[in-house]
Amino acid sequence: MRAMLLVNPKATTTNARTRDVLIRALSAAVDLSVEETGYRGHAATLAATAHAKGYDAVAVLGGDGTINEAVNGLLNPVNGRTGDTAGGAEDRPGLIVIPGGSANVFARALGLPNDPVQATGAVLEALREGRRRVVGLGQALWDDQSRYFTFCSGMGFDAEVIRAVEGLRGAGFKATPARYVATMLRHYFMTDHHDPPITLRGPGIPAAEGIFLAIICNTTPWTYIGDRPVSPTPWASFETGLDMLALRRLGPHVMAQVAPQIVGLPQTLPKGRHLVQLHDEAEFTLTASRPVAFQLDGDYLGEREQVTYRSTPAALQVLL
Repeated sequence: MRAMLLVNPKATTTNARTRDVLIRALSAAVDLSVEETGYRGHAATLAATAHAKGYDAVAVLGGDGTINEAVNGLLNPVNGRTGDTAGGAEDRPGLIVIPGGSANVFARALGLPNDPVQATGAVLEALREGRRRVVGLGQALWDDQSRYFTFCSGMGFDAEVIRAVEGLRGAGFKATPARYVATMLRHYFMTDHHDPPITLRGPGIPAAEGIFLAIICNTTPWTYIGDRPVSPTPWASFETGLDMLALRRLGPHVMAQVAPQIVGLPQTLPKGRHLVQLHDEAEFTLTASRPVAFQLDGDYLGEREQVTYRSTPAALQVLL
């Protein structure tokens, strides 16, 4: 098997010594070439190159952002048409995930260990046994652009928090769980709680107006606080369509009611009269009366006034 390993040298939880150990272990199992990412979007370019050159697999040592870029490189547009992909999952390289970021939501949702060394051991076992899992992806489309996501997207409050944390990371602070929580609380008290801008529409879906926050999930959990999963859409999975939890109120009473229902791995949907929920949907659109913050897989992508979400079933092979 011929594989390309994409290494993010700035990955949060690995160092040069760990990377060398992992590279040697993978090199003993596959014909491996190693590429370091050097700038935003580089992983997508490298993954697309691996696809074009006929590699059997693309391995990623990095966080959720680097994995998202690589996935989008593997499902690159055909003939310049936004949102088109070449063939099915079997027609593109398989993905090997080695967690190296601060949250590693996608890797953990797949059932991989959060430790990169242990995850590499699980990957090597999968290679020996020829194990692969085919998973669906979400797709977001806005203006003339399209991007796939592996586990979540968001419009509104959660994307505002991610934007703030990315600003802190740019200033040299680490993205720790405590920093996310502190930023979320600070941002909550700065948010306008009186003018919800988002409207939901979709084929066969009752329209819903007055939404402050929309969390769209391709699997569960949505994120982690340390070792504790946060699951606003507990029925979401890689084998179904997209799920969503949206809030029409952001007051303390609503937040206090919702928060305990989504921490952990609940089996039932959260309850509350200010919630809007979707399960296993193929497509829907969120439109905002003003530009609102937008994120995919924990990567802030600016402000948007309209995003259409689509489910892409059986889009990717993962070796695990």
